[in-house]
Amino acid sequence: MSWQLQRAHWPYYVQLMRLDKPIGIYLLLWPTWWALWLASDGMPALDMLLIFSLGVLLMRSAGCVINDYADRNFDGAVERTAQRPLARGVVTGTEALQLFGVLLLLAATLLLWLNWQTVLLSVVAVLLASAYPFMKRYTQLPQVVLGMAFSWGMPMSYMAITGRLGAEVWLLYGANLLWTVAYDTYYAMVDQNDDEKIGVKSTARLFGRYARAIILTLQAAALGLLYLVGDGAALGWPFSLALLLSALLFGWQWRLSLQGRDGCFRAFLHNHYVGLVIFAGIVIGN
Repeated sequence: MSWQLQRAHWPYYVQLMRLDKPIGIYLLLWPTWWALWLASDGMPALDMLLIFSLGVLLMRSAGCVINDYADRNFDGAVERTAQRPLARGVVTGTEALQLFGVLLLLAATLLLWLNWQTVLLSVVAVLLASAYPFMKRYTQLPQVVLGMAFSWGMPMSYMAITGRLGAEVWLLYGANLLWTVAYDTYYAMVDQNDDEKIGVKSTARLFGRYARAIILTLQAAALGLLYLVGDGAALGWPFSLALLLSALLFGWQWRLSLQGRDGCFRAFLHNHYVGLVIFAGIVIGN
């Protein structure tokens, strides 16, 4: 395979990595920061904060690249994704795979500063990120795999800082997994009609007319698990207030989702504020 990355194509590579659309970075970064602050009982060491923040940026970018590679023959038939670089043919599949490899290599260099247990956990992170884009061909629950991938920075954070994985991290992991399935179902609802035509599977299609009710149930369960985390960590009233505000934000998302495809997309984007509010509750409560 010859080296095909081209300087003139960098604007397309930026689009391929979704650096022009940072919402995915936020939704991956907030939970990782939750875990870093909780594992550290406060402000984490600067090196840990930098390593994991850069890791989020690189792995999210790599995930977007491999997602577009997997969907290169489908994106052109979906209104929202028709202008992506691979769908338009301005970037080749070989370029995408090479960019994916470069991003993984850069992410791997960050592991040099972490313990061997965290390095082993990183293998799972790569497998999840690589597998997710292909799951929508085989299961109606690809959002669950995305939730597993988006939450894996949590056990890695705890292992890097504390050297162990207690019950708290798995409660946190479960909460973030449920939250991810909820907000990505809103995202999938935007493409639901196109997905049905081309045979792409999703929780939006699986849940059908019950999607909004199931999303609310998943969000409530996520808040319940987060409450247990906050209680165990003695985060007090600031965290309880953050959970209450998050519940109100979830209610607002439900209202937005009633406004059709655009409303569902706005509901998805709105989850950035949920992540921020919960993070603030953790910081103030610690």
